[in-house]
Amino acid sequence: MSGAFEGRVAIVTGAASGIGLAVAGWFAERGATVAGVDRDERVADALAGLPGSGHLPVVADLTEPGAAEAAVARIQAEAGVPHILINSAGIARLSPALATTAADWDGTLAVNLTASFRMAQAVGARMVPAGFGRIVNLASQASVVGLDEHVAYCTSKAGLLGMTRVLSLEWAPHGVTVNAVSPTVVETPLGREAWKGPKGDELRGRIPARRFAQPEEVAALIGYLASDEAGMVTGENILIDGGYASV
Repeated sequence: MSGAFEGRVAIVTGAASGIGLAVAGWFAERGATVAGVDRDERVADALAGLPGSGHLPVVADLTEPGAAEAAVARIQAEAGVPHILINSAGIARLSPALATTAADWDGTLAVNLTASFRMAQAVGARMVPAGFGRIVNLASQASVVGLDEHVAYCTSKAGLLGMTRVLSLEWAPHGVTVNAVSPTVVETPLGREAWKGPKGDELRGRIPARRFAQPEEVAALIGYLASDEAGMVTGENILIDGGYASV
């Protein structure tokens, strides 16, 4: 797929690090202009290291009112109407359900679900009239299975699936597809640190593939869903979990 995304503008949230950075790199390597949105100012350095040119870092807290629309309007003005949106930004605040605070619950849903909807809404308002668009929401295996101490996280990711289905239904007649990708633990630097030791060994033992996912594997699946070849794939949640959810 080398060069397959030349002339395309791809927005990636959470692009400063982790899966978001891997996804941004995947699209940049294939010719896309990447607009990376992150509340971390290091997103500028991250995008400066990508292949190609013209990439646009946007520092924004997407939980703030109006921030998503402002970010997309800037991207349109400086790079053109977006063709692709990857909602990759997310947080995980873990605690038993009885100990989950209002701040942790509200904060998790604000970042993982509400900000993703606001970004989809902002780009959808531009993609629908243009007659083309690809939106991929990064969910999680937590969208389809329960995980101990993940009540806010699981809820936010399950909510993304409901959002994905509704948007796919409404926007498919206009050439806009909306899908979700749900990985197991991904071996980003943060993922390796969070799941090192016996806890990680135990979870890997419950995954039929006996390993965690790599960022490049997630990026490649997202890239397919963003391609022209995936025009008939919409409203789907594709698991990349080594068979975990089938056990």
